[in-house]
Amino acid sequence: MTLEQLKYPIGTFINPTEITSEQIKIWTKDIADLPSILKNLTGNLSEAELSWQYRPKGWTIKQVIHHLADSHMNSIIRFKIALTEKDPAIRGYDETAWAELDDYSSDIHQSLILLEGLHHRWVKLIENFSENELQKTFYHPERNQKYSLKTAIGMYAWHSNHHLAHIEQALFYKGKFE
Repeated sequence: MTLEQLKYPIGTFINPTEITSEQIKIWTKDIADLPSILKNLTGNLSEAELSWQYRPKGWTIKQVIHHLADSHMNSIIRFKIALTEKDPAIRGYDETAWAELDDYSSDIHQSLILLEGLHHRWVKLIENFSENELQKTFYHPERNQKYSLKTAIGMYAWHSNHHLAHIEQALFYKGKFE
């Protein structure tokens, strides 16, 4: 496998030209299912297994789980800001620096619990969006791009599956890439 394939085992997010209500339901289900899939996949891993990386110089399984909690907390806040303000600019953060903070060495179970509650609320929000709310946008200054909430749902469904694939990859290779 190439480094690019290890980085993007499911490919990069491709925004469809038309986003149907059926597509939103599929993406919403992906977001809804992530916490239970993660819990089943990682809940009984040893500390050594949680230290396996998904690619050379990549994050460990533990870091990926904590990153998902941080990223998805930021996402629901971005969604709420877009719902309550007109075309707001969101604030980015340095994911790599966050992954080096001390809390990323802590037990994954608290992040799994956080993801469960967070995704429950996030899905409740998404499932009740009107067509007008799906069209609301936020501006990402680091990417110099505006995103609709409709597109953001897809991006975070992809993000969920992207990191789930990283964890599965780390488990498959047992963190060894030679």
